[in-house]
Amino acid sequence: MSQGIRDRAVEIRRTFHRYPEPSWREFLTTSRLVDELEALGVDELHVGSDVLVSESRMSVPDDAVLEDWFEKARANGAREDVLEKTKGGHTGVVAVVNKGDGPVLGLRVDIDALPRPESTDESHYPNQEGFRSENDGAMHACGHDSHMTMGLGTIEAIQQSDFSGTLKVFFQPAEEVLGGGKPMSESPLVDDVEALLAVHIGLDHPSGEVVAGSDKPLAVRQSRVTFTGESAHAGLAPNEGRNVMQAIGTAIQNLYAIPRHRDGLTRVNVGWADVGEATNVIADDGELGIEIRAETNELLDYMNEKVERTLRAAADMHDVEVETELLSIAPREDSDEAAVDAVATAAEGVEGVTSVVRRADFGASEDATYLMQAVKENGGIAAFPIIGTDHPGGHHTATFDVNEEDIFVGIDVLSGALLELETRI
Repeated sequence: MSQGIRDRAVEIRRTFHRYPEPSWREFLTTSRLVDELEALGVDELHVGSDVLVSESRMSVPDDAVLEDWFEKARANGAREDVLEKTKGGHTGVVAVVNKGDGPVLGLRVDIDALPRPESTDESHYPNQEGFRSENDGAMHACGHDSHMTMGLGTIEAIQQSDFSGTLKVFFQPAEEVLGGGKPMSESPLVDDVEALLAVHIGLDHPSGEVVAGSDKPLAVRQSRVTFTGESAHAGLAPNEGRNVMQAIGTAIQNLYAIPRHRDGLTRVNVGWADVGEATNVIADDGELGIEIRAETNELLDYMNEKVERTLRAAADMHDVEVETELLSIAPREDSDEAAVDAVATAAEGVEGVTSVVRRADFGASEDATYLMQAVKENGGIAAFPIIGTDHPGGHHTATFDVNEEDIFVGIDVLSGALLELETRI
């Protein structure tokens, strides 16, 4: 990889980092991806509403939020033709490179940022170098700016190689809310993919280490729970109320008391609660944000049944009503050995790789599993490699960053793995 290509990759990554956009609001990001892909001369470019099944999107913000970010993207120079394709929260891109007869291979990278502020500490490298987030309250705190850069770099590497076949790169929106994988996996663009790689940087693997295929991404389900009771004067007639505060308190305590399961890891968390208005008012409505995770899809079903029973019991105990709204859900899907072997073989020959780990637990959750699942259901194979990096702050923290040298490692590993897969399928 020439120094000029390396410098351009760093510039692209820093541009993405400077203008992060949260899930379903990646309007400027999509526009900039289109610019870069057109400059690379990809053979096909599918944008926004053309790459998603709209009704399958999950955790889409309300119209006012989308409109605010849409206009912000326009003010920052997003292309009108891309804005037209992405309006209403239909973000994302699929790029296709056709290089003769051969297999159809896929690469999935995510493009969204997190709704959290970035560190202003003088020791924070993006702050030092002038590419800290300029969108207040949003930050690339999980490396998706690096993933996009790897995707673009892999396209260029494949274009310059003797690869024979078709490469599709899925620049997927809304991973952070587990909302974009399902609608993209249902696109016809996935139907003919014979092997798929997803990728993540970091995850506590150091620079120089490559995990050829991660396993056990936790199945996950996120929900909004609404309790409805009846208001009353807390001092004059508390008996006339139906107290949502009591129901929510009971629910929270007992959700955390759900028994763990002997067959594998299970998790439950109440991420937020919104209830009550004044000290002298019996609360008549309130909401909870609940997340459950599990080591298998079956255990996720177990946790969900227990959660629903707990919520109903809390509501019945305090004579209130309860409704649960699914926000997002994603399954577990493990890496296939054939794809893992291709990544491991490629990684062994990459400069900067000092350790190749064939398999490791993913540890968190991902909605790339929907695309992996779709490819497998069509008879293909998939793997989710991890490119190690020495990140100074943990994922989703204000000081998260990556060693930019590891982006080049990722490009070489991914392009090398695709070349390996081309010869094996």
